[in-house]
Amino acid sequence: MAPAANQPAFYKDEKVLCFHGELLYDAKILEVVQKESKAWSFHVHYNGWKRTWDDWVDQERLRKLTDENKEMAKMMKQQALDIQNRAKNAAIGKKKTLGSDLSSARGSEERHASVPTTARGQKRARNMEIEEEDAFHSRPAVKIPIPDSLKSILVDDWENVTKNLSLVPLPAKQPVNAILATYKDEQMSKRRVGSAEADLLEEVIEGMKEYFDTTLGRILLYRFERQQYLEARTAWEAGKGEWEGKNGPGDVYGAEHLCRLLVKMPELIAQTNMDTQSVNRLREELVKLTSWVAKRADSMFAAEYEGATQEYIEKARGV
Repeated sequence: MAPAANQPAFYKDEKVLCFHGELLYDAKILEVVQKESKAWSFHVHYNGWKRTWDDWVDQERLRKLTDENKEMAKMMKQQALDIQNRAKNAAIGKKKTLGSDLSSARGSEERHASVPTTARGQKRARNMEIEEEDAFHSRPAVKIPIPDSLKSILVDDWENVTKNLSLVPLPAKQPVNAILATYKDEQMSKRRVGSAEADLLEEVIEGMKEYFDTTLGRILLYRFERQQYLEARTAWEAGKGEWEGKNGPGDVYGAEHLCRLLVKMPELIAQTNMDTQSVNRLREELVKLTSWVAKRADSMFAAEYEGATQEYIEKARGV
């Protein structure tokens, strides 16, 4: 149950998880103080850290020590480690490449009396391109760790559609809008009404619905599914029979296509101008949503795909 509006969500001596930078760490609350603004401030000690790292933090940096949040913290740390290793390997590779280029240049200078200035200019231009690319990749991005169980489902999904020429049955028994509504209801029961965390959840859910409706026909479908999409759109616009009350992609497609969107979210968010703090908050919410979907995969995903008829296959090839 969420705490009352005039009470702090965390208490003295409570063991919690606390954000430091982009990661969550085990911590303990040493003191709780209400500021003049009526907001609560918490003095925390990070477990295993020196006392000099003790910090006063706002409530939005704290998370309850639940199994769900501990799993999220573990996933974030593993992802950060993977990114660090990839960056280290890339740096080593780049160093070797630059060393090879310099050796080649020295050898060329020894073989020839002079080096054309255009070659140097081209190399400078190439280095500038590398710097620009590095600058792009250094922009804040939502990096969402996908659980292995969902990765396996996504691979099977790809094979079913592209190799086996099968389709996800539509309309889905649990459409995206219903899945997101269920998730929202469960999460709202754990958050204080009117709090920043509750407002953020509301924004993320509405944003995901909008993203799904906007991107489904553009980037979430395999080519073989486009004919099905055209037929489904005609059906939900007519609104007859099992299509009654279906008002768009979010009411028709299910968990398979929602997971495709979650995989695409990093590159979609990279195209926005969100600041680092906003990106971190969004990432946390998306990590929770992804983990929640993974735990309920048995009940959310289609049990079987439908084999396409020869007539459909011929139409699909022309779309």
